[in-house]
Amino acid sequence: MEKRYSEYTQEELRSEIAELTEKAQKAEQLGMVNEFAVHERKIIMARSYMLNPSDFKAGETYEVDGDPGHTFYIEYMNGVFAWGYRQDNQGGKVSSEEEALPISMLGNKLDG
Repeated sequence: MEKRYSEYTQEELRSEIAELTEKAQKAEQLGMVNEFAVHERKIIMARSYMLNPSDFKAGETYEVDGDPGHTFYIEYMNGVFAWGYRQDNQGGKVSSEEEALPISMLGNKLDG
């Protein structure tokens, strides 16, 4: 049975990310879009386990990596996931649906 990322050491996570990055590059070169996307998502999750969840706080707003038109407001934290809402540039909710983002997808904290 495979180990969970939460059980990896920092060095094991770095090694896993390097391996997944190599696999993603090969998949991209071969035009294997779905396989590339799977590796990218695994990289995002592995990177989340290299961060400290306590650095992210409920009630704060962060940039979203790869989505410059939106920010993310954290309602609460659950492990390496921030639960909350995407917001437009005016601070309005983009959707009424709450969503969870791995913390590695969050960028700089914005001043409220």
